[in-house]
Amino acid sequence: MFKRNKAKEPKIKKVRFKTLRDAYSVTKKVKPWIGAGIFGVFAITWAIGISIGIAIGQPIYIAFVALPFAALAAMFFFTRIASSAAYLSIEGQMGAGASVLMAIRKGWTTTPAVAVTKNQDMVHRSVGRAGIVLTGEGTQAVRAMLQDEHRKAERFAPGVPVTEIYVGDGTGQVPLRKLQKHLAKLPKKLSAHQMREVRARFKAVGGMSIPIPKGPMPKGIRVPKR
Repeated sequence: MFKRNKAKEPKIKKVRFKTLRDAYSVTKKVKPWIGAGIFGVFAITWAIGISIGIAIGQPIYIAFVALPFAALAAMFFFTRIASSAAYLSIEGQMGAGASVLMAIRKGWTTTPAVAVTKNQDMVHRSVGRAGIVLTGEGTQAVRAMLQDEHRKAERFAPGVPVTEIYVGDGTGQVPLRKLQKHLAKLPKKLSAHQMREVRARFKAVGGMSIPIPKGPMPKGIRVPKR
């Protein structure tokens, strides 16, 4: 039998509380009404429970049972709003796409800014079971950068599928908030062994080191991590 390390429990709770507090702080800056919204969802859910209790003649018992459900509904509401606010808080910042890509916990390894210009156009390279994904963010000039990195990727890893993504809200672009889901939907074309081999080939290539915007992103939030 394994014994629980009680000494670590306070630290874990402290970290969780700090994460929740930071997420709330970021969300409040983007959506000032979040406090009232959380209370409203809690109050409405609990009121519905109490109303059901009154209808069946068990108001006190049902109110007690409905309390945790009301808290859960409020937390779910906060998580959804916090996730949206997290993306809004970094949208438009230098390296926002890299923050989202690097927040993916499993299946992908991302090298930020393998190509970057003085105008902050940049391309990030991710390697996963779907192959190589090149993500560009910036002005129209980034399209040429994507094509250049595409050719380099094919030279370093011939035969490996290469996918280009342009972050944005225009036609043919992928919104920042949908970037993680977009990668998750890409068909898996490499075996685990092949993926590791591709990663090893690119390990020596590396990428430029740039400042990445800080935030709750940045897995997930719940910070959106996958």
